[in-house]
Amino acid sequence: MEPFKRVEGVAAPLPAANIDTDVIMPKQFLKGIDRAGLARGAFHDLRFDEAGAPRQDFILNQAAWRETRFLVTGPNFGCGSSREHAVWGLSQLGIRALIGTSFAGILFDNCARNGLLAITLPPEEVEALLALVSQPKTNRLTVDLETQTIEGAAGVWGFEIDPSRRHALLNGLDAVGVALARADEIKAFETAHLKRHPWLA
Repeated sequence: MEPFKRVEGVAAPLPAANIDTDVIMPKQFLKGIDRAGLARGAFHDLRFDEAGAPRQDFILNQAAWRETRFLVTGPNFGCGSSREHAVWGLSQLGIRALIGTSFAGILFDNCARNGLLAITLPPEEVEALLALVSQPKTNRLTVDLETQTIEGAAGVWGFEIDPSRRHALLNGLDAVGVALARADEIKAFETAHLKRHPWLA
């Protein structure tokens, strides 16, 4: 996975509460046997009309937000089914971080396992960021995972993150990568364990 250290870019507001995974990644995009083409599936029914033409009233189709890297979301973002495709599609669309008051638990875990930073902030701070990024002149943010800060035109906001999630994101490690980083310890444990229980071999 691509490491996340300090990323600067456009942020888009998605203030609606309870945006579920079927909105983020409609079910027709779950049929593939790999992850190809999921960028088009992300928010598909919001981004495109029945004929496949872009809906100009949707924020991500508007000129000032076409290169969005961050989403500032309403509460309980990513509720609904546990489809990991939702996170894959957001990443393929270019989204590097989500910022909101709360996220559905499974989506929150899927983000961490797939290199997408999910940041929780108090409601008043999210409201301030929503107002900021709703304006084209102030819609750029810098998210620094090393300092755990979000920088914008109106100031700097700090955020907390679980140290193990932070380490994995900073180093671009998925669950397998985290385990392999401790390969020497694992091998040492296996060797000692087999010495104590030789019949297992």
